[in-house]
Amino acid sequence: MLKLESVSKSYRGQIALQDVSLSLHKGEIVGLFGENGAGKTTLMSCILGYLPYTGEITLDGDPITRKNIARLSFATSVHSFFPSLTAAAHREFYEMHFPKFRKKRFEGLMDFFDLPMNRAAKQLSTGQQNQLEVILALSQGADYILMDEPFAGNDIFNREDFYKVLSGILEPEETVVISTHLIEEIQNFIGRALLLRQGQLIGDKSIEELEAEGKDLVQFVKESYHYRADRVSRALDGFASPERPDAPEN
Repeated sequence: MLKLESVSKSYRGQIALQDVSLSLHKGEIVGLFGENGAGKTTLMSCILGYLPYTGEITLDGDPITRKNIARLSFATSVHSFFPSLTAAAHREFYEMHFPKFRKKRFEGLMDFFDLPMNRAAKQLSTGQQNQLEVILALSQGADYILMDEPFAGNDIFNREDFYKVLSGILEPEETVVISTHLIEEIQNFIGRALLLRQGQLIGDKSIEELEAEGKDLVQFVKESYHYRADRVSRALDGFASPERPDAPEN
């Protein structure tokens, strides 16, 4: 179990995370949602040890250190691969450094996305680079796979097919956390939704709980954010020019 207790983080006095507590269990597929600046990337960065924080983050009761960090993997749209290495060279590197590297999964996903094995990562398109990033995270052999906007640059068909493939390849002990703004696309794929707002965890619901309440994921997010349905019309009214008093009558 990956457990966070009262995790907080500030940047130059500005709160990015505030007393976030949650537990992630084996076999979950979790969506992490929130507006820009809500703290999604910061939360993942703290889990991975990229940022200092206050509070406690443990993996099966132990702090996350070099001894167990390989149980976590990360796919990010800013990329963590080696730009000058080919996919084949990445495979070799991962095989050397991660004993649980899933070679068959790696090669299967490379084939699924039709990615070249012998072209440097920096020569791939943005969408292809993001695909390679996701493939490496899924193939590392980690128990907890964190993804931060992993589908940037990919068309809707690639995204939809990927959800289906991912559902089919995950082992029962693997946990996936996906941070994304594509709420409607992902709602039939995840089993649990976490919602951040201004650094605070304001929502934590399973999809089963939402269905029992007669709600879908979009409705849950809107209600949690107190979304105003008249927001657009009020804004347009504010932009409207007042009629000139001297305008000619028709």
